[in-house]
Amino acid sequence: MMAQIIETATAPLARVPVDPITLDIVENALRNARHEMDEVLFRTALSPGIREQHDEFPLIGDPSGRMVVGQFGLSIPALLDRFDGTIEEGDVLLTSDPYSCDGAISHANDWLVVMPIFVDGRVVGWSSMFGHMSDVGGKTACSMPTDARTIYEEGVVIPPFKLYAKGVLNEDALRVILNQVRQPDWNRADLNGIVAACRTASRRIQELCARFGAETYTSALEALLRRNYDAMKVLLATLFEDGETLTFTDYICDDGRGHGPFKLVLSLTRTGEKVLLDFTGSAPQAEGPINYYINENLARMFFGIYLITVADPQILWNDGFYPLVDVRIPDGSFWKPAFPAALNGRNHGIGRLFDLFGGLLGQKTPELLNAAGFSSSPHFMYAGDGFQLYSIGFGGIPGRPIGDGPDGHSLWPSFTNIPCEFLESYYPLRIERWETVADTGGAGLHRGGNGVDVAYRFLKPGTIAIHDDRWLTYPWGVNGGEPGARGRKWIERASGEVEILPSKVHDVEVRPDDVLHFVTWGGGGWGDPLARDPGLVGLEVRRGLVTPGGARRFGVVCAADGTIDDEATAGLRERLRTGRGELPVFDMGPPLAEILARCEEETGLPAPTPPPVRV
Repeated sequence: MMAQIIETATAPLARVPVDPITLDIVENALRNARHEMDEVLFRTALSPGIREQHDEFPLIGDPSGRMVVGQFGLSIPALLDRFDGTIEEGDVLLTSDPYSCDGAISHANDWLVVMPIFVDGRVVGWSSMFGHMSDVGGKTACSMPTDARTIYEEGVVIPPFKLYAKGVLNEDALRVILNQVRQPDWNRADLNGIVAACRTASRRIQELCARFGAETYTSALEALLRRNYDAMKVLLATLFEDGETLTFTDYICDDGRGHGPFKLVLSLTRTGEKVLLDFTGSAPQAEGPINYYINENLARMFFGIYLITVADPQILWNDGFYPLVDVRIPDGSFWKPAFPAALNGRNHGIGRLFDLFGGLLGQKTPELLNAAGFSSSPHFMYAGDGFQLYSIGFGGIPGRPIGDGPDGHSLWPSFTNIPCEFLESYYPLRIERWETVADTGGAGLHRGGNGVDVAYRFLKPGTIAIHDDRWLTYPWGVNGGEPGARGRKWIERASGEVEILPSKVHDVEVRPDDVLHFVTWGGGGWGDPLARDPGLVGLEVRRGLVTPGGARRFGVVCAADGTIDDEATAGLRERLRTGRGELPVFDMGPPLAEILARCEEETGLPAPTPPPVRV
């Protein structure tokens, strides 16, 4: 099964030399087109998740579908490999089925649009974008049931089909799809915006071809991909020893059905010019919906993002380096579950992958190592009569070699917060508090970012849902830095009762004047806390980011106004240094067995039980 591309011009485009100035113009034009795609969607979408928080991902590819600029680099080849039909000029493909495109998207809420870019009868590239639809049907509002066991419980699943055929919209198919969702006007507007964004990219590429010629344009794409390949080949040879294997392990706390924690293992071995990423040893697929169906190209893509960003951010990140990276993902594992496993809570696995890469790659270069941070995009959902909200929470970014982790930030740099004024204008709630939680960032020479406490006061009856993690295990610190604090959630009922909530829960009833505290976790610290400037600690006490008690983690004695007692600070630091031994590269917090034994005492929630063995 493979798509058949119908082109009226059959002669191949010649490869021609591209001078550096033209290459620079094409590269920056592509960057601008990619950002223009974002802006087109933001100005036409209706759902707050896309309109305000920017939960969408654009891509511009070469004629074979390889990403040249964008954020997620595998959607086009994976979809084309599994699409059974022809593709002609004016066609627009749509799907929301992860299993039908080898995980090009990771759950049914993501609607993926792919569009060929034609110039003079031949394909010169592809534009693509997917966005998170706030609701796609299913048994619970926002379509993310935390106890789901199959994808059938998560809403409508759209197989790959032509939304537009030769420019004509398939109204009947779209009508059937929108009949399954709770906010069809939102879905239609968001989908129209995605299509418009892809068409915008198509026009910009056609303009580049008109300016420079299709042969020069496609040759420039090859040059950009080759440049990425050459740069990554040098990075891999520089950072990893030939024949050496590195391994790192982290955890997802639970699956929403009471099972956990789930062990996630990633190993890297370099052999010659190439490296192997091996996920062997990770937990089997979960019964609950936290599975992250990641295919080999997506693993390569995330590896490239991390390595390039940390080691050489001047490199244009694209798919050019893929031949240098082999990937092994066991079938039936957390990373490649068997159909029809539930997938709606896969956001924790996406984020934890960055912690895995950080811990893996940092073993060779601890000076470049980041701590563990806000490695998820936790969801808060609130629905009732005539309203429905899906939003993404923020937390503590890890301490880094270059400085402190930001407080209350998103995992994804392009995401933004939904303004409180927007929420209070369009939803029956009030934001009682949106503030960082002092001392939740791990202590270190560079402090981990603090988590946040967002307190929602509900004005109308409804139900809420939460998707979060790191309530059990800790965001680890590095190079002597301490772990960040864990996340927690609770409701202060109007009656005065306090109800502790799990990190993954849906259909929790709320009533007027109930207040939900959505507290996210902090980032781990980087470096020796006793080396931090006491004056900076005092400043953070004055700003409410650190308490006087928390300042003692840095060996600093100060008053509530941040005034430092220099003599007491010197004495405390001397006592803390005495006998502490060599600082660990990784501080994961207490051993897992101890965490589980003390779980209910520390969190108010029962410890998860080991995942059931699949036969």
